[in-house]
This record gives sequence, C-alpha cells and structure tokens, in this order.
Amino acid sequence: MRSSATAAAAAEADQSRAMYELCALLLTVLRAWPEEGGGRAPAWPRQVTAAGVASMLLGASVALMLCGSVTFMLGFFLMPWVIGLACVFLFVGFVTNLSGIWRAILWPAGAAACSSSPKVASTCILDMA
Repeated sequence: MRSSATAAAAAEADQSRAMYELCALLLTVLRAWPEEGGGRAPAWPRQVTAAGVASMLLGASVALMLCGSVTFMLGFFLMPWVIGLACVFLFVGFVTNLSGIWRAILWPAGAAACSSSPKVASTCILDMA
C-alpha cells in the first residue's frame, strides 16, 4: 500500500516537473522583448530539457488531432447538404435542357439543321414559329 502511494507521488512530481518545463519553454518562445525598466537582456532559462520539448510536441500533436477531429465532424455533418445541393443543380440542369432534348426527339432533322451555327439557328427558330 505504501509503495503505490509513493509511486503515485513520484508520478505526480514528474508530471508537475514536465508541466513546469513546458511552461518555461513556452515563455521562452513567446518572450520577444526585454522587460520594461531594466534595459538589460531578458533572463533566458539556462537549458531546455528533452522532456520539455517532448511535452511541447505532445501538446501540439493533441491540438492538431482535436482540430482535425472537429474538421472531420463538420465535413461529416455537412456532406449530406453538399450531396443534396449537387442533386438540385443536376435536376435544374436537366430541366433547363429538357426543351432542347424534346426538340431533338420530336424534330430530329430540324434540330440538326438549326444547330449548325448561331446565325442559322436564329433564322431557323423564326422559320419554325
């Protein structure tokens, strides 16, 4: 029982030390200007440990995974709307071309002769009416 308590305390100490190193690393990266009043260079930490760099990379990877999951869920929920909109545009395009299709089916010779050039087609439409 006592060994599990000491192991938990040691794990908590390691975790808090890693958090402290991560915060020190982030402050080092974010601090760009010297502090006001002193006029001396900022006090940089002497060294950044491998655990601090690993913690920063772990935090960045978790942030990217969360952003990727959110993006995936948005795409997953919006995909039916995109497919529905594509179907609506397909239907509108079909209805728009329906008159030309019926003209080609009912009067195949007249439609072929009238579609040779725009100038001939405009006179052909006047002749058909």
